Amino acid sequence: METRLADMQLCSSILSSLNECILGKENEIERLMIAVIGGGHVLLEDVPGTGKTQLVKALAKTIGGQFRRIQCNPDLLPTDITGVSIYHPKQEQFIFRSGPVMTNVLLADEINRATTKTQAALLEAMEEGHVTVDGDTYMLPSPFILLATQNPIDFEGTYSLPEAQLDRFMMKLSLGYPNEADEQRMVLSREGVHPSDRMEQLSTIEDIERIQEQVLAVHMDDAVGNYLIQLVRSTRTHPQVVLGASPRAAIALSRAAKASAYLQQRTFVTPDDVKNLAPYVLSHRMLLNTDARMNGLRAEDIVAQLLDTAKVPVRLER
Repeated sequence: METRLADMQLCSSILSSLNECILGKENEIERLMIAVIGGGHVLLEDVPGTGKTQLVKALAKTIGGQFRRIQCNPDLLPTDITGVSIYHPKQEQFIFRSGPVMTNVLLADEINRATTKTQAALLEAMEEGHVTVDGDTYMLPSPFILLATQNPIDFEGTYSLPEAQLDRFMMKLSLGYPNEADEQRMVLSREGVHPSDRMEQLSTIEDIERIQEQVLAVHMDDAVGNYLIQLVRSTRTHPQVVLGASPRAAIALSRAAKASAYLQQRTFVTPDDVKNLAPYVLSHRMLLNTDARMNGLRAEDIVAQLLDTAKVPVRLER
C-alpha cells in the first residue's frame, strides 16, 4: 500500500513538472500521462508551433529511460527506424545494427511526413513490442512508448496515417493555442532556454513499468465494463459511420479509464472515467461516410451523440 501511495504521488509530481513546462494545458497533459501509465501510444495532432515536440521531450526526460527521436520526412526508410543487418567481412556473417525503435520512449516527430511504407514499419513495434528484420525477430525494451506528433493532414507534404496504424494509438490529442495570459507569459519570459531543457528526471523507467502494473489492477465493475462495451459497439452500428471502433479500442478505453482512476487515487473505475476519455480513444478510430463528411460532421460529434444516448449505470445504495 505504501508503494502504491508513493507511486501515485510520483505521478502527481510528474504532472506538476510538465504543467510548468507547457503552460495552460493541464487537461491535455493529464490525458497524455493517462496514456503513458495505461501502456498506450499517443498521437499529438496540431498546427506547428503549439508545443507538441517540447511536451514529448519534457515527458521523456521526466520519466527517465532510454529516449530516441526520429525526424520523419519523405526520404526516411523503414530500416532507418527498425535497423538493418549489415555483412561483417571479418566475422563472415550479418550483424544486426539496431535502429532508434530500440528504446523505451520513441518520439516520431511529424510522423505523417513519412511515406505510408515507412509508417508501416512501426505497426509491429506498437502492437507486439518487437520488430522483424530479415526474418529475425528482435524484442524492444520494456516498456515501449511511442509518442508521435503530426500536422493536420491537409498541410502540404503530409500523408494520411493508415487505419491500422491509427487503431494502435491509444489516444489522439490536440494541444491547441494557449490562452492570452499564458501566451503573454511565454513571450515575456526572460529566460534564455526553453522550460523543457530544464526538466529534471523524477522517476525511472522501472517506476513507470511498476505503475503500469498497478493500473491494470484497478477494479472495473461489470456494470461499468458493460457500459464501456456497449458504447464501443454502438460506433459500429451508427448509420453515418462506415468503420467503427475495434475490440482493440475497447481494451484501450478500459486501460485508459483505469489509468484515470489511478491518477485520481481511486481503486475503481467510474462511468465518468469512461465518458471523459471516450472522445480521445474512439474518435480517431472511426471513419464516417461521405454524406456525414460533406455536412461537416466529425467523429467527435458522433461520439458525443452516443454518449448522450448511452444508458449510464447507477450504483444503488442499500
